[in-house]
Amino acid sequence: MNESGKKYKLGLALSGGGARGFAHIGVLQFLEECGLRPDVIVGTSAGALMSVLFADGYSSTEIKTLFTGREFSEFVSLQIPKTGLFDSSRFRQFVKRIVRADNIEELLIPTIIMTTDFDHGKAHAFTRGPVAETVTASCSVPIIFNPVKINGIHYVDGGLFHNFPVSIICDNCETIIGSNVSPIVPSKYNKTIVGIAERSYHYLFRANTYKDREMCDILIETDEFGLFKMFDLKNINLLAQIGYKAAERAFVKYFENKTNNALAINCATKQQNTYLI
Repeated sequence: MNESGKKYKLGLALSGGGARGFAHIGVLQFLEECGLRPDVIVGTSAGALMSVLFADGYSSTEIKTLFTGREFSEFVSLQIPKTGLFDSSRFRQFVKRIVRADNIEELLIPTIIMTTDFDHGKAHAFTRGPVAETVTASCSVPIIFNPVKINGIHYVDGGLFHNFPVSIICDNCETIIGSNVSPIVPSKYNKTIVGIAERSYHYLFRANTYKDREMCDILIETDEFGLFKMFDLKNINLLAQIGYKAAERAFVKYFENKTNNALAINCATKQQNTYLI
């Protein structure tokens, strides 16, 4: 417990957003260069995946390497629709193979994975339990992917209730950095089953982020994220670059207005500023 009475000094919240979640890589890179290590991370969907990999000890560069050059078909397989258009078992196996920790509580940084308990219609935050199954559940957009059964309960994408889960950690953190890759802007969409589903969930996820955005001390987001599709794996480097620049702008804005600082952080930006949190 800190002097402020908060459990953690620095918290990091990573939103869902499908392939737009690769922008979180750029955010993580910026934090690394600043020497900033969060004391707790909470993530939804793609944000949950990035949270787990970072908390497992992967650097931003290593995370980018894991996905560069891969295709959507490597992680899912089309199936005769029963509970979802795609079977995500390949994705679950991929996560199980690359994450060194078997369980969430074994990660190097305390991590919270947001899911939706589909059977009882409520949000569920996992802080313990199997990493691969829980991350897969958090990424399982209903209709697109099968729900994931954990301990007899079916779980789906945490974005139904908490796409940007800042509120989950706000009471326990002195400072919160939030990266929201689902911007509140309209975007074009394909008039296919997947395109319409993606559009529908974009509106749903967007609607439950308003209050969470206001809870961030440092809010990282940009309308540019809206230019990318949820299942586009071909723009990882570009998304990471956009995420990095968005983080840089957010930090500059934050420190321009901040006067009372507790922790000095040397941010390795081109300007070589010394930032204080």
